[in-house]
Parts: sequence; structure tokens; C-alpha cells
Amino acid sequence: MINFKLGRIRTVMIYGSLLCIYSSVHAAESVTIYAAASLTNAVNDLEKIYEQKSKVEVKTSYAASSTLAKQIEAGAPANVFMSADLQWADYLQNKKLIDPKQRVNLLGNKLVLIAPKNQNIQLKIEKGVDPTKAFTGRLCTGNVNSVPVGKYAKQALTSLDWWSKIQPRLVETEDVRGALAFVERGECQLGIVYATDAAVSSKVKVVGEFPLNSYPPVVYPLAIVKKTPQSIAFYQFLQSPQAKTVYKKYGFTILNQR
Repeated sequence: MINFKLGRIRTVMIYGSLLCIYSSVHAAESVTIYAAASLTNAVNDLEKIYEQKSKVEVKTSYAASSTLAKQIEAGAPANVFMSADLQWADYLQNKKLIDPKQRVNLLGNKLVLIAPKNQNIQLKIEKGVDPTKAFTGRLCTGNVNSVPVGKYAKQALTSLDWWSKIQPRLVETEDVRGALAFVERGECQLGIVYATDAAVSSKVKVVGEFPLNSYPPVVYPLAIVKKTPQSIAFYQFLQSPQAKTVYKKYGFTILNQR
């Protein structure tokens, strides 16, 4: 009777050990990327390609780069980070949460002015023009103090001498896709987003592009947060010719041509 019980205990212990080993192996066969909201479509495509190719599960989290950086600082389980500006990658690097040797400026983008597709708004994006005469409603973009698209937008509006006129009508959103959604629903007559965001929506149209000299270059840094064999492999894949084809499909500029 005692031997029988000991046998059952050993069986349970062996089963438990095997379960722990399986869980550890299974956990190792995944990689988590925290990516700027504007990368959603491209990274979703890359997620499917990589999972099929490597049999490794890709977990994704999309939000404003500022939000993601703060989450990573608080201990969020990110392996790889793709920001929509240099500041938030610098923020994590200064806190020694990413390694500068495993960081690359990968993509570029442009800033555009959008309107709902059924709106007939015409506005020349240049100095000397009063933008408030072209529309009566609100303009939305990301939070101008933290969200990359909002910061770029404020710099562009300031450069054009439009900021003081637009600010009273400004709606600030949590990320660029929030601004896009407001314009799609007609809750904002105009919006400032990236060219790639405008391109994925059938409900908006581009009114015009902001001059490139009116705001700093839009740069997307890619970096490893937690170094594992899987994160290194995925980091390399995100720079591969196959990945660059996907980025180009959505309108991103490739900065790292190696």
C-alpha cells in the first residue's frame, strides 16, 4: 500500500517536472514586440510571416510610443521595441533598458493633413495662409506633448505660423490611430497623421503634405529590450529584405538599406 502511494507520488512529481519543462520551452518559443500604433498593419503582416516561417509565436502590443516606453520602464514583458520617434528610444536607452548596439534607425514616414472622404476641404499648406478659413470644425492629432505624431504636428504648425490659430480647435488623441478614427467618423474635419495611416483608410483623403522642412525627420528606431535567442532572431528578421518589402507596401521609407 505504501509502495503504491510512493509510486503515485513519483508519477505526479515526474508529470509536474515535465509540465514545467514544457511550459519553459513553450514560453521560450515566443517573442513580444511593442510597436508604435502607426506600424499596426505592417507588423501584423510580419507577425504572420514570421510565425509561419519560424514556428515562433509573435505577441504584439500597439500604442503611442510614449505609452509603450513607459510600460517597458515599468517592467512590461517586451522583447523588441519599435518607436515612431527617436526621443522614446533615447528615453529607454538612457535608462539602460535598451542596448545602443542593438538599435537601428529603420524606417521613415511623412506628415499629412487628412479630411473625411466626403468633405470638400481645400487648404494650401504654406506660410501666409489662414487655415481656420478653410474649415469650421476641429483638427485632431496625437497629444502634442508626448505622442510622436502630435509632437511632429505641433512643430509643423509652429513652423508655418499656424499654431496659435489651430490650437483652440485642437483635439489631442492617445495615438495616431485615434486621430485617424476621429476623422473617419467625421468628429474632426481635419487631422494630422502619417502618410502610411492615411493610406490604409478608405474613409479619409489627403488634403496635402506638410513641407519636410517644417518638422524633424520622422524616424522609427528598432531596438531589443530583452535579449534572448528569439528576440535577436526576430530583430534581425524585422530588418530583412522580406520585412522591408512589407514596410514599402504600406508606404514607409527604408532608412537602413544594408
